[in-house]
Amino acid sequence: MTVDAARLPRALRPFGSGQYRLLTIALAASLLSAGAWIVAAVWQVVQLGGTPVDLSFVAVGSSLGLVIAVLFGGVAADRVPQRRILLTVDIVRGVGFGVAGLLAATGVIEVWHIAVISFALGVADGFFYPAYSAWLPAILPEEQLLAANGVEGVLRPSVMNAVGPALASGLIAMQGPWLAFAMVAGLQVVAASVLGMMRSTAVRRDFDDAPVHPFLQTFIDLRDGFAYLLRTKWLFATLAFAIVLVFLIMGPIEVLLPFAVKDQTGGGAGAFALTLAAFGVGGAIGSIAVASMRLPRRYLTLMILGWGFGCLPLAVIGLTSGLWVMVVALFICGLLFSGAQVVWGTLLQRRVPPSMLGRVSSLDFFVSLALMPVSMAVAGPVGEWIGLAPAFLIAGIASPLLAIATLAFARLGRDELAHPLDGVPDATTVTGAEAAAGFEPPVDERHP
Repeated sequence: MTVDAARLPRALRPFGSGQYRLLTIALAASLLSAGAWIVAAVWQVVQLGGTPVDLSFVAVGSSLGLVIAVLFGGVAADRVPQRRILLTVDIVRGVGFGVAGLLAATGVIEVWHIAVISFALGVADGFFYPAYSAWLPAILPEEQLLAANGVEGVLRPSVMNAVGPALASGLIAMQGPWLAFAMVAGLQVVAASVLGMMRSTAVRRDFDDAPVHPFLQTFIDLRDGFAYLLRTKWLFATLAFAIVLVFLIMGPIEVLLPFAVKDQTGGGAGAFALTLAAFGVGGAIGSIAVASMRLPRRYLTLMILGWGFGCLPLAVIGLTSGLWVMVVALFICGLLFSGAQVVWGTLLQRRVPPSMLGRVSSLDFFVSLALMPVSMAVAGPVGEWIGLAPAFLIAGIASPLLAIATLAFARLGRDELAHPLDGVPDATTVTGAEAAAGFEPPVDERHP
Protein backbone atom coordinates (compact mmCIF):
# COMPACT_ATOMS: atom_id res chain seq x y z
CA MET A 1 0.00 0.00 0.00
CA THR A 2 1.36 3.41 -1.01
CA VAL A 3 1.07 6.29 1.45
CA ASP A 4 1.66 9.95 0.57
CA ALA A 5 4.34 10.89 3.11
CA ALA A 6 3.88 14.62 2.49
CA ARG A 7 0.34 14.47 3.89
CA LEU A 8 1.47 12.90 7.14
CA PRO A 9 2.65 14.82 10.23
CA ARG A 10 6.42 15.34 10.32
CA ALA A 11 6.94 12.64 12.97
CA LEU A 12 5.04 10.02 10.90
CA ARG A 13 6.39 10.65 7.39
CA PRO A 14 8.73 7.63 7.38
CA PHE A 15 5.64 5.39 7.44
CA GLY A 16 5.02 6.36 3.83
CA SER A 17 7.63 3.71 2.98
CA GLY A 18 6.44 0.11 2.97
CA GLN A 19 9.95 -1.12 3.71
CA TYR A 20 10.14 1.12 6.77
CA ARG A 21 6.74 -0.08 8.01
CA LEU A 22 7.96 -3.69 7.91
CA LEU A 23 11.24 -2.77 9.59
CA THR A 24 9.33 -1.01 12.36
CA ILE A 25 7.17 -4.08 13.00
CA ALA A 26 10.28 -6.25 13.27
CA LEU A 27 11.97 -3.70 15.54
CA ALA A 28 8.90 -3.48 17.79
CA ALA A 29 8.75 -7.27 18.19
CA SER A 30 12.47 -7.41 19.05
CA LEU A 31 12.20 -4.55 21.55
CA LEU A 32 9.14 -6.12 23.18
CA SER A 33 11.04 -9.36 23.67
CA ALA A 34 14.10 -7.52 25.02
CA GLY A 35 12.01 -5.61 27.58
CA ALA A 36 10.23 -8.73 28.75
CA TRP A 37 13.56 -10.58 29.00
CA ILE A 38 14.95 -7.93 31.38
CA VAL A 39 12.22 -8.46 33.97
CA ALA A 40 11.99 -12.24 33.47
CA ALA A 41 15.75 -12.71 33.85
CA VAL A 42 15.92 -10.46 36.93
CA TRP A 43 13.07 -12.22 38.67
CA GLN A 44 14.39 -15.64 37.75
CA VAL A 45 17.61 -14.68 39.57
CA VAL A 46 15.60 -13.38 42.54
CA GLN A 47 13.52 -16.60 42.68
CA LEU A 48 16.73 -18.59 42.72
CA GLY A 49 17.76 -16.68 45.85
CA GLY A 50 20.22 -14.47 44.02
CA THR A 51 21.92 -11.40 45.51
CA PRO A 52 23.00 -8.10 43.89
CA VAL A 53 26.33 -9.76 43.16
CA ASP A 54 24.54 -12.57 41.27
CA LEU A 55 22.56 -10.01 39.30
CA SER A 56 25.80 -8.20 38.51
CA PHE A 57 27.14 -11.52 37.16
CA VAL A 58 24.16 -11.83 34.80
CA ALA A 59 24.24 -8.17 33.72
CA VAL A 60 27.98 -8.33 33.04
CA GLY A 61 27.39 -11.31 30.74
CA SER A 62 25.09 -9.31 28.49
CA SER A 63 27.16 -6.13 28.37
CA LEU A 64 30.43 -8.05 27.93
CA GLY A 65 29.01 -9.90 24.93
CA LEU A 66 27.87 -6.60 23.43
CA VAL A 67 31.24 -4.90 23.92
CA ILE A 68 33.18 -7.84 22.48
CA ALA A 69 31.01 -8.19 19.37
CA VAL A 70 29.98 -4.65 18.48
CA LEU A 71 33.18 -3.63 16.66
CA PHE A 72 32.99 -6.67 14.42
CA GLY A 73 29.28 -5.95 13.99
CA GLY A 74 30.18 -2.53 12.61
CA VAL A 75 32.65 -4.00 10.11
CA ALA A 76 30.01 -6.51 9.01
CA ALA A 77 27.39 -3.74 8.62
CA ASP A 78 29.67 -1.90 6.17
CA ARG A 79 30.32 -5.05 4.11
CA VAL A 80 27.30 -7.38 4.39
CA PRO A 81 23.68 -6.50 3.44
CA GLN A 82 22.18 -5.27 6.69
CA ARG A 83 18.92 -7.20 6.29
CA ARG A 84 20.87 -10.46 6.35
CA ILE A 85 22.57 -9.45 9.59
CA LEU A 86 19.32 -8.46 11.30
CA LEU A 87 17.62 -11.69 10.25
CA THR A 88 20.47 -13.79 11.64
CA VAL A 89 20.42 -11.85 14.91
CA ASP A 90 16.68 -12.41 15.40
CA ILE A 91 17.09 -16.15 14.85
CA VAL A 92 19.94 -16.33 17.38
CA ARG A 93 17.94 -14.37 19.93
CA GLY A 94 14.93 -16.62 19.44
CA VAL A 95 17.04 -19.71 20.12
CA GLY A 96 18.52 -18.12 23.27
CA PHE A 97 15.11 -17.21 24.67
CA GLY A 98 13.77 -20.65 23.83
CA VAL A 99 16.62 -22.39 25.69
CA ALA A 100 15.99 -20.21 28.75
CA GLY A 101 12.29 -21.10 28.68
CA LEU A 102 13.02 -24.82 28.42
CA LEU A 103 15.51 -24.77 31.31
CA ALA A 104 13.15 -22.74 33.51
CA ALA A 105 10.10 -24.89 32.69
CA THR A 106 11.96 -28.08 33.61
CA GLY A 107 13.24 -26.54 36.86
CA VAL A 108 16.94 -26.99 36.14
CA ILE A 109 17.84 -23.38 35.40
CA GLU A 110 20.66 -21.79 37.43
CA VAL A 111 22.14 -18.31 37.62
CA TRP A 112 25.10 -19.26 35.44
CA HIS A 113 22.71 -20.47 32.73
CA ILE A 114 21.10 -17.02 32.63
CA ALA A 115 24.53 -15.37 32.52
CA VAL A 116 25.66 -17.51 29.56
CA ILE A 117 22.45 -16.86 27.64
CA SER A 118 22.74 -13.14 28.42
CA PHE A 119 26.26 -13.19 27.00
CA ALA A 120 25.01 -14.78 23.75
CA LEU A 121 22.21 -12.22 23.53
CA GLY A 122 24.75 -9.44 24.06
CA VAL A 123 26.85 -10.77 21.17
CA ALA A 124 23.75 -10.78 18.96
CA ASP A 125 22.92 -7.20 19.97
CA GLY A 126 26.47 -6.21 19.04
CA PHE A 127 25.65 -7.05 15.42
CA PHE A 128 22.09 -5.69 15.53
CA TYR A 129 22.66 -2.04 16.40
CA PRO A 130 25.29 -1.15 13.76
CA ALA A 131 23.31 -2.96 11.05
CA TYR A 132 20.07 -1.16 11.93
CA SER A 133 21.77 2.25 12.09
CA ALA A 134 23.52 1.71 8.75
CA TRP A 135 20.41 0.36 7.01
CA LEU A 136 17.99 3.12 7.97
CA PRO A 137 19.54 5.85 5.73
CA ALA A 138 19.44 3.38 2.81
CA ILE A 139 15.67 2.98 3.24
CA LEU A 140 14.60 6.57 3.95
CA PRO A 141 15.49 10.00 2.53
CA GLU A 142 17.71 12.24 4.64
CA GLU A 143 14.91 14.61 5.66
CA GLN A 144 12.97 11.74 7.30
CA LEU A 145 15.82 10.41 9.45
CA LEU A 146 15.03 12.61 12.46
CA ALA A 147 11.44 11.38 12.45
CA ALA A 148 12.57 7.75 12.06
CA ASN A 149 14.94 8.11 14.99
CA GLY A 150 12.07 9.63 16.90
CA VAL A 151 9.91 6.59 16.13
CA GLU A 152 12.68 4.33 17.40
CA GLY A 153 12.98 6.62 20.40
CA VAL A 154 9.28 6.09 21.09
CA LEU A 155 9.36 2.34 20.54
CA ARG A 156 12.50 1.66 22.53
CA PRO A 157 11.33 3.14 25.86
CA SER A 158 7.59 2.53 25.52
CA VAL A 159 7.77 -1.03 24.16
CA MET A 160 11.06 -2.15 25.70
CA ASN A 161 10.76 -0.35 29.04
CA ALA A 162 6.98 -0.24 29.48
CA VAL A 163 4.97 -2.83 27.54
CA GLY A 164 7.62 -5.57 27.62
CA PRO A 165 8.20 -5.45 31.40
CA ALA A 166 4.46 -5.17 32.07
CA LEU A 167 3.76 -8.20 29.89
CA ALA A 168 6.55 -10.18 31.53
CA SER A 169 5.38 -9.33 35.05
CA GLY A 170 1.88 -10.54 34.17
CA LEU A 171 3.17 -13.82 32.79
CA ILE A 172 5.45 -14.27 35.80
CA ALA A 173 2.47 -13.77 38.12
CA MET A 174 0.50 -16.35 36.14
CA GLN A 175 3.06 -19.14 35.78
CA GLY A 176 6.59 -17.94 36.43
CA PRO A 177 9.54 -16.65 34.40
CA TRP A 178 9.49 -19.68 32.09
CA LEU A 179 6.29 -18.48 30.43
CA ALA A 180 7.82 -15.04 29.80
CA PHE A 181 10.90 -16.69 28.27
CA ALA A 182 8.66 -18.75 25.95
CA MET A 183 6.73 -15.65 24.93
CA VAL A 184 9.83 -13.68 23.97
CA ALA A 185 11.06 -16.61 21.87
CA GLY A 186 7.79 -16.44 19.94
CA LEU A 187 8.20 -12.70 19.41
CA GLN A 188 11.58 -13.30 17.79
CA VAL A 189 9.91 -15.68 15.35
CA VAL A 190 7.58 -12.82 14.39
CA ALA A 191 10.52 -10.41 13.93
CA ALA A 192 12.44 -12.87 11.76
CA SER A 193 9.36 -13.58 9.63
CA VAL A 194 8.77 -9.88 8.94
CA LEU A 195 12.42 -9.30 8.02
CA GLY A 196 12.13 -12.24 5.64
CA MET A 197 9.46 -10.28 3.76
CA MET A 198 11.72 -7.26 3.22
CA ARG A 199 14.04 -6.52 0.29
CA SER A 200 17.80 -6.32 0.76
CA THR A 201 19.59 -3.12 -0.23
CA ALA A 202 23.10 -2.78 -1.58
CA VAL A 203 25.88 -1.87 0.83
CA ARG A 204 26.62 1.84 0.34
CA ARG A 205 30.34 1.48 -0.12
CA ASP A 206 32.87 1.17 -2.93
CA PHE A 207 35.32 -1.66 -2.27
CA ASP A 208 38.97 -1.67 -3.27
CA ASP A 209 39.93 -3.85 -6.22
CA ALA A 210 43.11 -5.07 -4.54
CA PRO A 211 42.49 -8.50 -2.97
CA VAL A 212 43.00 -8.59 0.80
CA HIS A 213 42.41 -11.56 3.08
CA PRO A 214 39.05 -11.09 4.89
CA PHE A 215 40.70 -11.52 8.29
CA LEU A 216 43.23 -8.77 7.56
CA GLN A 217 40.57 -6.57 5.96
CA THR A 218 38.50 -6.75 9.14
CA PHE A 219 41.27 -5.14 11.14
CA ILE A 220 41.99 -2.60 8.39
CA ASP A 221 38.34 -1.56 8.56
CA LEU A 222 38.55 -1.32 12.34
CA ARG A 223 41.68 0.81 12.08
CA ASP A 224 39.99 3.18 9.65
CA GLY A 225 36.98 3.49 11.95
CA PHE A 226 39.13 4.34 14.97
CA ALA A 227 41.12 6.85 12.89
CA TYR A 228 37.91 8.61 11.89
CA LEU A 229 36.80 8.72 15.53
CA LEU A 230 40.07 10.17 16.80
CA ARG A 231 40.29 12.92 14.20
CA THR A 232 36.64 14.03 14.42
CA LYS A 233 36.35 16.38 17.39
CA TRP A 234 32.57 16.38 17.94
CA LEU A 235 32.46 12.58 17.77
CA PHE A 236 35.44 12.01 20.05
CA ALA A 237 34.25 14.52 22.68
CA THR A 238 30.73 13.10 22.79
CA LEU A 239 31.88 9.52 23.13
CA ALA A 240 34.44 10.42 25.80
CA PHE A 241 31.58 11.98 27.76
CA ALA A 242 29.38 8.93 27.15
CA ILE A 243 31.89 6.36 28.38
CA VAL A 244 32.15 8.07 31.78
CA LEU A 245 28.40 8.68 31.99
CA VAL A 246 27.64 5.02 31.33
CA PHE A 247 30.06 3.98 34.07
CA LEU A 248 28.27 6.28 36.53
CA ILE A 249 24.66 5.30 35.82
CA MET A 250 24.35 1.84 34.27
CA GLY A 251 25.38 -0.17 37.32
CA PRO A 252 22.87 1.55 39.65
CA ILE A 253 20.06 1.29 37.07
CA GLU A 254 20.63 -2.28 35.92
CA VAL A 255 21.76 -3.87 39.18
CA LEU A 256 20.61 -1.77 42.15
CA LEU A 257 17.19 -0.50 41.00
CA PRO A 258 15.41 -3.89 41.44
CA PHE A 259 16.69 -4.07 45.01
CA ALA A 260 15.76 -0.45 45.72
CA VAL A 261 12.20 -1.25 44.63
CA LYS A 262 12.13 -4.46 46.64
CA ASP A 263 13.81 -3.24 49.85
CA GLN A 264 12.64 0.37 50.06
CA THR A 265 9.07 0.09 48.75
CA GLY A 266 8.30 -3.57 49.40
CA GLY A 267 7.34 -3.98 45.76
CA GLY A 268 7.72 -7.05 43.58
CA ALA A 269 8.00 -7.73 39.87
CA GLY A 270 4.99 -5.51 39.11
CA ALA A 271 6.47 -2.52 40.97
CA PHE A 272 9.82 -2.98 39.24
CA ALA A 273 8.05 -3.15 35.88
CA LEU A 274 6.21 0.09 36.76
CA THR A 275 9.49 1.94 37.31
CA LEU A 276 10.77 0.73 33.95
CA ALA A 277 7.46 1.73 32.39
CA ALA A 278 7.82 5.25 33.80
CA PHE A 279 11.20 5.56 32.13
CA GLY A 280 9.68 4.22 28.93
CA VAL A 281 6.69 6.56 28.87
CA GLY A 282 8.94 9.55 29.55
CA GLY A 283 11.28 8.43 26.79
CA ALA A 284 8.42 8.03 24.33
CA ILE A 285 7.14 11.54 25.02
CA GLY A 286 10.62 13.05 24.77
CA SER A 287 11.36 11.22 21.52
CA ILE A 288 8.14 12.14 19.75
CA ALA A 289 8.51 15.75 20.87
CA VAL A 290 11.99 16.02 19.37
CA ALA A 291 10.92 14.18 16.20
CA SER A 292 8.04 16.62 15.68
CA MET A 293 10.17 19.77 15.61
CA ARG A 294 13.16 21.16 13.79
CA LEU A 295 16.56 20.42 15.24
CA PRO A 296 17.93 23.22 17.44
CA ARG A 297 20.95 25.15 16.24
CA ARG A 298 22.81 24.22 19.43
CA TYR A 299 22.17 20.51 18.95
CA LEU A 300 25.46 19.30 20.49
CA THR A 301 25.11 21.50 23.57
CA LEU A 302 21.48 20.60 24.24
CA MET A 303 22.11 16.90 23.56
CA ILE A 304 24.91 16.63 26.13
CA LEU A 305 23.00 18.68 28.69
CA GLY A 306 19.94 16.50 28.12
CA TRP A 307 21.92 13.36 28.88
CA GLY A 308 23.68 14.85 31.89
CA PHE A 309 20.73 16.56 33.58
CA GLY A 310 18.45 13.71 32.55
CA CYS A 311 20.31 11.55 35.07
CA LEU A 312 19.98 14.03 37.94
CA PRO A 313 16.66 12.54 39.23
CA LEU A 314 18.51 9.28 39.94
CA ALA A 315 19.81 11.00 43.09
CA VAL A 316 16.43 10.59 44.81
CA ILE A 317 15.99 6.86 44.04
CA GLY A 318 17.95 5.66 47.05
CA LEU A 319 16.48 8.29 49.39
CA THR A 320 12.79 7.50 49.09
CA SER A 321 10.47 4.73 50.20
CA GLY A 322 7.72 5.96 47.90
CA LEU A 323 7.25 4.05 44.68
CA TRP A 324 5.56 7.05 43.08
CA VAL A 325 8.70 9.18 43.70
CA MET A 326 10.81 6.61 41.87
CA VAL A 327 8.26 6.57 39.06
CA VAL A 328 8.36 10.37 38.65
CA ALA A 329 12.16 10.44 38.81
CA LEU A 330 12.53 7.78 36.13
CA PHE A 331 9.88 9.46 33.97
CA ILE A 332 11.98 12.64 33.92
CA CYS A 333 15.13 10.61 33.19
CA GLY A 334 13.47 8.96 30.22
CA LEU A 335 12.05 12.24 28.90
CA LEU A 336 15.40 14.04 28.69
CA PHE A 337 17.63 11.07 27.94
CA SER A 338 15.62 9.72 25.00
CA GLY A 339 15.03 13.16 23.53
CA ALA A 340 18.79 13.68 23.40
CA GLN A 341 19.25 10.20 21.95
CA VAL A 342 17.06 11.06 18.95
CA VAL A 343 19.33 14.01 18.18
CA TRP A 344 22.40 11.78 18.47
CA GLY A 345 21.11 9.13 16.08
CA THR A 346 20.28 11.77 13.48
CA LEU A 347 23.65 13.46 13.98
CA LEU A 348 25.49 10.23 13.16
CA GLN A 349 23.37 9.49 10.09
CA ARG A 350 23.69 13.03 8.75
CA ARG A 351 27.36 13.81 9.40
CA VAL A 352 29.09 10.44 9.08
CA PRO A 353 29.92 9.19 5.53
CA PRO A 354 27.63 6.30 4.47
CA SER A 355 30.63 4.03 3.86
CA MET A 356 31.71 4.53 7.48
CA LEU A 357 28.34 4.56 9.24
CA GLY A 358 28.30 0.92 10.35
CA ARG A 359 31.74 1.18 11.93
CA VAL A 360 31.06 4.54 13.54
CA SER A 361 27.76 3.23 14.95
CA SER A 362 29.61 0.23 16.37
CA LEU A 363 32.30 2.50 17.82
CA ASP A 364 29.52 4.55 19.36
CA PHE A 365 28.28 1.48 21.20
CA PHE A 366 31.75 0.14 21.95
CA VAL A 367 33.27 3.34 23.33
CA SER A 368 30.18 4.45 25.21
CA LEU A 369 29.55 0.96 26.63
CA ALA A 370 33.14 -0.14 27.20
CA LEU A 371 32.86 0.50 30.93
CA MET A 372 29.33 -0.92 31.23
CA PRO A 373 30.55 -4.38 32.35
CA VAL A 374 32.80 -2.68 34.91
CA SER A 375 29.93 -0.50 36.13
CA MET A 376 27.66 -3.52 36.54
CA ALA A 377 30.38 -5.61 38.11
CA VAL A 378 31.14 -3.02 40.80
CA ALA A 379 27.56 -1.84 41.36
CA GLY A 380 26.56 -4.85 43.45
CA PRO A 381 29.57 -4.81 45.80
CA VAL A 382 29.52 -1.00 46.04
CA GLY A 383 25.80 -1.02 46.79
CA GLU A 384 26.34 -3.50 49.59
CA TRP A 385 29.35 -1.55 50.90
CA ILE A 386 28.11 2.07 50.94
CA GLY A 387 24.37 1.43 50.61
CA LEU A 388 21.84 2.10 47.87
CA ALA A 389 21.24 5.76 48.78
CA PRO A 390 24.86 6.95 48.37
CA ALA A 391 25.28 4.91 45.16
CA PHE A 392 22.28 6.57 43.49
CA LEU A 393 23.21 9.98 44.91
CA ILE A 394 26.67 9.81 43.35
CA ALA A 395 25.26 8.73 39.98
CA GLY A 396 22.65 11.50 39.95
CA ILE A 397 24.85 14.41 41.00
CA ALA A 398 28.00 13.51 39.06
CA SER A 399 26.20 13.22 35.70
CA PRO A 400 25.22 16.89 35.16
CA LEU A 401 28.62 18.02 36.45
CA LEU A 402 30.23 15.76 33.85
CA ALA A 403 28.07 17.30 31.09
CA ILE A 404 29.04 20.84 32.08
CA ALA A 405 32.72 19.91 32.23
CA THR A 406 32.56 18.28 28.78
CA LEU A 407 31.05 21.37 27.18
CA ALA A 408 33.55 23.62 28.95
CA PHE A 409 36.62 21.69 27.79
CA ALA A 410 35.51 20.42 24.33
CA ARG A 411 34.19 23.82 23.10
CA LEU A 412 31.81 22.32 20.54
CA GLY A 413 29.83 25.52 19.98
CA ARG A 414 31.73 26.64 16.89
CA ASP A 415 31.33 23.24 15.25
CA GLU A 416 27.56 23.01 15.79
CA LEU A 417 27.03 26.54 14.50
CA ALA A 418 29.11 25.81 11.40
CA HIS A 419 27.31 22.54 10.66
CA PRO A 420 23.57 22.81 11.42
CA LEU A 421 21.53 19.65 10.91
CA ASP A 422 18.42 21.67 10.11
CA GLY A 423 18.13 25.16 8.73
CA VAL A 424 20.60 27.48 7.03
CA PRO A 425 24.31 27.38 7.96
CA ASP A 426 26.26 30.47 8.92
CA ALA A 427 27.85 31.60 5.65
CA THR A 428 30.82 33.11 7.46
CA THR A 429 31.96 29.86 9.05
CA VAL A 430 30.50 26.84 7.28
CA THR A 431 32.93 24.96 5.04
CA GLY A 432 30.36 23.51 2.66
CA ALA A 433 28.00 20.59 2.17
CA GLU A 434 30.79 18.03 2.20
CA ALA A 435 31.84 19.11 5.68
CA ALA A 436 28.27 19.20 6.93
CA ALA A 437 27.85 15.61 5.69
CA GLY A 438 31.07 14.51 7.35
CA PHE A 439 33.17 13.90 4.24
CA GLU A 440 35.48 16.85 4.88
CA PRO A 441 36.91 18.28 8.13
CA PRO A 442 34.66 20.61 10.12
CA VAL A 443 35.83 24.21 10.31
CA ASP A 444 37.66 23.78 13.60
CA GLU A 445 39.27 20.43 12.77
CA ARG A 446 42.19 19.57 10.53
CA HIS A 447 42.27 16.04 9.22
CA PRO A 448 45.55 14.62 7.95
